Amino acid sequence: MRQPPLLPEETLTRVYRLARVDGTGVLAVAGFFACVSAAGGDFLGAIVGLLVAGAGAIELHGAALLRQGEERGITWLVGSQFFLLTTILSYCGMRLLYLEIPPIPDELRPMIEMSAAQAGLGVTEYLKLVYRLGLWMVALVSLLYQGGMMLYYLRRRDAISRALHEE
Repeated sequence: MRQPPLLPEETLTRVYRLARVDGTGVLAVAGFFACVSAAGGDFLGAIVGLLVAGAGAIELHGAALLRQGEERGITWLVGSQFFLLTTILSYCGMRLLYLEIPPIPDELRPMIEMSAAQAGLGVTEYLKLVYRLGLWMVALVSLLYQGGMMLYYLRRRDAISRALHEE
């Protein structure tokens, strides 16, 4: 048997709760990595970390607007996901365009050399392949997650509007 649709008030509560948790998590994790990148001298990483943290702040702003009864909060939530997705895809694109392989720690060198030999590649070619695959995976997961979050928020816009106008 199919579940009845949620009441608009319940939808609003769930969207608010999700946006608050997601926004806080994005802000905290990205802020931490921005600081780590800045301390390590990675200028691009620090800038991207700050931009991603900004996306978390935008999502929190949207959640606060919803809490205050303002319908435009949903636009901020969708916008935060779009901004986050754009930032992540841009970062991945720049890293792919300007591929820079970090130095291999001595402890990992034997394992990497063995893996490269098994794949029939030189160490540099192997590391480039692994790095590219990693960046493509980050881009794909971000596209699915942020795209899903945008759809989640957009599909609940009408229920949120009804909940806010009933109050």
